[in-house]
Amino acid sequence: MSSINLTQVEAAQRSRMLHIKHYDFHIDITGDTHFPATTTVDFEVKEEGSTFIDLVASEVSSVTLDGEDITRQAVRNNNVYDATNGLSLDNLSVGSHQLTVVSTMEFSHTGQGLHRFVDPVDEEVYFYTQFEPADAKRVFACFDQPDLKATYSIHVTAPAHWKVITNAPQVMSEADKGVATFSSEIDYPLSTYLVAICSGDYHMASDLWHGTLTHHPETPAAEHTELEIPLAIYCRKSLSDHLDADAIFLETKQGFDFYHENFGMAYPFGKYDQLFVPEFNAGAMENAGAVTFRDEYIFTSKNTRTAYERRCETILHEMAHMWFGDLVTMRWWDDLWLNESFATWAACVSQSEATQYDTAWVTFATDTKAWAYKQDMLPSTHPISTDASDMETAEQNFDGITYAKGASVLKQLQAYVGREAFFAGVRQHFANHAFGNATFADLLHALSASSGRDLSDWAAQWLKTTGINELRADFSVQDNRYTSFALTQSGAHPGAGEYRTHRVAIGFYSLIDGQVVRTDRLEVDIDSERVELDQLIGHQAADLVLVNDDDLTYCLMKLDADSRDFAAKNIDRIADPMARTLIWSACWEMVRAGDMRARDFVDLVITGAPIETEISVLQRVLGQATQALEVYADPQWVKDTGAQRFSNALIDAAAAAEAGSDTQLAFVQELCANPLDDRGRALMRSIVDGEPELNGLVADHQLQWRALRALVAAGAVADLEAEILSLSTIDPSATGKLYAHLVRASENTATNKAAVFTEITEEGHRLSNTTLRYKMAGLTGLARPELLQQLNDRYFEKVPWLWDNLTSEVAQGVLAGLYPAWDISPEGVKRTQNFLDSHTISAGIRRILTEQQALVERAIRNRAVDAA
Repeated sequence: MSSINLTQVEAAQRSRMLHIKHYDFHIDITGDTHFPATTTVDFEVKEEGSTFIDLVASEVSSVTLDGEDITRQAVRNNNVYDATNGLSLDNLSVGSHQLTVVSTMEFSHTGQGLHRFVDPVDEEVYFYTQFEPADAKRVFACFDQPDLKATYSIHVTAPAHWKVITNAPQVMSEADKGVATFSSEIDYPLSTYLVAICSGDYHMASDLWHGTLTHHPETPAAEHTELEIPLAIYCRKSLSDHLDADAIFLETKQGFDFYHENFGMAYPFGKYDQLFVPEFNAGAMENAGAVTFRDEYIFTSKNTRTAYERRCETILHEMAHMWFGDLVTMRWWDDLWLNESFATWAACVSQSEATQYDTAWVTFATDTKAWAYKQDMLPSTHPISTDASDMETAEQNFDGITYAKGASVLKQLQAYVGREAFFAGVRQHFANHAFGNATFADLLHALSASSGRDLSDWAAQWLKTTGINELRADFSVQDNRYTSFALTQSGAHPGAGEYRTHRVAIGFYSLIDGQVVRTDRLEVDIDSERVELDQLIGHQAADLVLVNDDDLTYCLMKLDADSRDFAAKNIDRIADPMARTLIWSACWEMVRAGDMRARDFVDLVITGAPIETEISVLQRVLGQATQALEVYADPQWVKDTGAQRFSNALIDAAAAAEAGSDTQLAFVQELCANPLDDRGRALMRSIVDGEPELNGLVADHQLQWRALRALVAAGAVADLEAEILSLSTIDPSATGKLYAHLVRASENTATNKAAVFTEITEEGHRLSNTTLRYKMAGLTGLARPELLQQLNDRYFEKVPWLWDNLTSEVAQGVLAGLYPAWDISPEGVKRTQNFLDSHTISAGIRRILTEQQALVERAIRNRAVDAA
């Protein structure tokens, strides 16, 4: 039996054996480090036998089953509770049972379970829960798996002047000595991982959505078409002046408009609260009716449009989960991909069609797909629909395959079956499984019915295989006309070399009146290695051919030699942002594949970035150029030429950009992430001093911190603590304190790097998740590699301790963040391999290390290409 690392077999056994009716739990959060929890669960046993209930507790005081004290049998292990095995429930008879567990739990500082945060600005205390994938057991005793849904009575004892927000409205008891109990009733079946509790003296804004549910022939008509949903937004009081509630409410209402028009079912959870909470690990979490977001989405400094676009995407992503994930929930974590892929796809569709961000698919192509491509080329790549044999494996699969590749494939599926058929199938799926659990097979059945297509072969091609196909055009030209034209695909790599069915658009572009514009477009299917397109024979040849125009499928789009040369010379003349983005993406993947020198990509960015109109694309390609210099380019060329060339280009572009524009800010932000020469130091110094050299540039707190960090890394700060104190005085916020950690860790001395590494690896279990994140970024980012070589062996000595002593999500981040990626050498690769070969380690550790090792191996190959 296991509780911490529940297996799929164990979960299936519990599901066959049990029906969970109701949880009633009470927690008291008035303490500082621990809280008492009393849980009563009513459940039915369908098959007699033994099982266990999940609980991660500091202490278990009593366990009572049907009025009988079973503490000794349930705890076992000489009456000392070990959360590894949960609480044993032996020899259960068929019928109804009631279990009560009294325990003491620990507040979290890792973003998992019940997280407690003290705002340094005003000493206010804030709580929130994060239970996905299986951390509800850190707050109450439960059968912590998605297919054992139940109803809930939640009681939270807290200071009476606080707000307590859960999935349902609150009823507050009469205050006694400033303390009250807040109670709520969740009267609909809900998975444990979707329960939410947030508390504190949160600032609140409220609004109301009025709308209409669109009726569709394949789903039952609702009794009422006119709907209204109470809306609320919460954030820390110290952030309230920065809360742009009107913008968030607008995007929320636009999302509800779109989903009610297309999903065929009314929003099922009554109210809709959105809470921006501190020290959150992910972007957000789709708790039913009480969505939590990282409060970095409350922007306290000037940000580019990209930040607001990504926030909008996150808002719409979590809203889509209300239907796909919360109303209809996966049975087990092997369908996690479907949960997250659908929400990612739905957010992009709704964002592009219902909000101001009408080029959301361009951002998807440049950002989301880059994540997918990178993940799919690692040795840990896996099928979209993959093994989730236990919770540790499931947690590892919150990755670029699950989110980004899956969403790309759903976009391809929509193109394959047609938009209306796709939405019709989705609506039927919701109607068939509302408030229950379902699998991908259930969705596929509904989509097959709505489209009239047998999709089983399509699903096998796309969901049970790994790797990426390359698509390219193979043609000949005579007298400026095609004499032959074929579309080819390579076997998926890495993988078994499968060919897939792709619905693609081929775009033909030419230079006309100083602009590169599309002159023709052809949609075709390719399901084999080669498809001859005889209809193009005699067609006028184009200057540029894109074989995945409009980014319909998931592939590596390979440019023919003439198109590649033309694009490199004319990228600043390509009018359509999607076409331009596909060129950027193709070139970046060529760099990663070793087909294009890193220095040539940097030159392409220097040429094309100043005219890039899509700010999300601009920021992505600037970041890729920085990575090319740091990781893929010959270090000697970078030292002699490359770093200064790129730094000067960033400063020149920022000076030429419109004063105060997002474009100007993007170039300056990227300069902060690069080594500084004299020009860069002068600009950063002016920003830190609050008088930037660039006309219109806003030197607000976060930009000042970034600039100070760059100066510290460059060794251009005489009195580090005085500089930190100066900025901390004008920015005493929690974010300011995190930036102070970043700046200190960025000091490029061997002594400092060793000290920061020691603190992370020996005291990391006492540091908050965000403090660790910022210290690691300071340790490794902008660091001189020779100063970090001292840590190569120490890292591997610390790996087992870090994995065993940090919570799962934090441990994954720390092992990846501290890996000696600075040691781009055969010796570094060998050091990792020696550790893998000589240690018995968990699958989670092995995956992280093999991924990082593969990235170093790629860097070694690409540096050789660049140097050649």
